[in-house]
Amino acid sequence: MLPVYYGTIKNQAGMPLTACLLNLQDRIEALIREHEPDAVAIEGIFYAKNVKTMMILCHARGAIIAQCARLGLPVYEYEPRRVKMAVAGYGGAQKLQIQKMVKTLLHLDEEPQNDAADALALAITHLHNRTALSALATTPL
Repeated sequence: MLPVYYGTIKNQAGMPLTACLLNLQDRIEALIREHEPDAVAIEGIFYAKNVKTMMILCHARGAIIAQCARLGLPVYEYEPRRVKMAVAGYGGAQKLQIQKMVKTLLHLDEEPQNDAADALALAITHLHNRTALSALATTPL
């Protein structure tokens, strides 16, 4: 399996939060229209020591989820420990271990940057789970 595209979305320093969130939504929309994914995998809420950072991350998650919903894409959330388990085989794996495993699993020439490695690890986790998700979607309740 090879990634189609990966990277990070950056905002200019000093931009107001609203402008950052609009930029994030615009970039997400452009990537979705360009690559036409079937679904989106996103990291679930996790504990953070810095409340301000956590609030900004929550705003960003909300903007991404809302944009995906607007474009009709299902969004699947995966807890960080589950992602680490799927990629490294250990729920307490460190960032460097995730980067190395993503590089190995996807046959990349170099280790991706932290945030890109996290996103690729989410994609790998979703691919591991899509068979189970398909079965759940077709099973009557």
